[in-house]
Amino acid sequence: MATVLPQQDNNNTYTFSSRPRALQERNKYRQEQQQCTAGYYGNIMYDRRVVRGNTYAQHTLPVTVQPDPIEVQRQQEIQRRALARRRAKAQLRTGTPHPVEGRIHTEVQTELYLEELSDRIEEVDVDTQTDAFLDKPPTPLFIPGKTGKDVATQIEEGELFDFDIEVKPMLEVLVGKIIEQALLEVMEEEELANLRALQRDFEELRNAELAEVQRMEEKERRHREEKKRRMEQQQDVLKKEKDTADKIAARAFAQSYLADLIPTVFTTLRDNGYFYDPVERDVEKVFLPWLMGEVKKSIEKRILGRTILDIILRDVTKSRNQAFLQMKLDDDPMYIFRGTR
Repeated sequence: MATVLPQQDNNNTYTFSSRPRALQERNKYRQEQQQCTAGYYGNIMYDRRVVRGNTYAQHTLPVTVQPDPIEVQRQQEIQRRALARRRAKAQLRTGTPHPVEGRIHTEVQTELYLEELSDRIEEVDVDTQTDAFLDKPPTPLFIPGKTGKDVATQIEEGELFDFDIEVKPMLEVLVGKIIEQALLEVMEEEELANLRALQRDFEELRNAELAEVQRMEEKERRHREEKKRRMEQQQDVLKKEKDTADKIAARAFAQSYLADLIPTVFTTLRDNGYFYDPVERDVEKVFLPWLMGEVKKSIEKRILGRTILDIILRDVTKSRNQAFLQMKLDDDPMYIFRGTR
């Protein structure tokens, strides 16, 4: 609201003037007007476009993490399996069969002790007739009563203010404000450009330092791996030397232990008959059994010949004895009886 400053010059003439003020910017829509702040100021610390705090830590823009499609597919598969499992359980669960046509199901208590069901409220339908209601008339607006006296003043054209004179300071303020705002925006853009340049220089320096750190870490890693490899090689060499020394000691001990063992073993084997003359063994194992077999066959043949000869002699003797008896019978029939007496 403009402040009215009444003035009175030397001629006792009443004049009117108002202090110039800057108009606030109006937005196109009411909603945006409510959300925006009450005008811009010359100080950039109150500008919402300026970032507060340390800007050197902001290396990268925040990246929106996209969900892994494989993980999303796996979650959907798990939900689908759970839903199918619940459906299968619902189908396998035996439910109450539907009532026969003309009948309905009634809840029945199956406990051992019956108790009264008091959760159901008994309801009764009652009808009544009332008179029709009349619409209430609208409440008249409250108009307070007048107090005091009515006074009117007639102001002619040109007596209160002159538009050309009054609009000049307002235009000067508006133009100055616009120029000031433009200068501030240019200064802000230059400052932002300087900040971006400083940030780029800082990022380049930091990237170079990061590259140097990575190079040094890689060098340290190579040195560590080389040291580990050399230690492993030295351990392998020491292990091989130890194994070689153990083998040499074992060989020397075996040679010293077997120096007197071999003659003893050979003597024992010779005494037990493990070492023999092949000609003698051939004579004993081959020739003598063959010779004994041949002698046995010859003796068996002789025995068989003697047995056959005995049988032949017995048959000849028996046949001659019978012939002799027959001759005796032919000469003397009573020879048998006399012989038997």
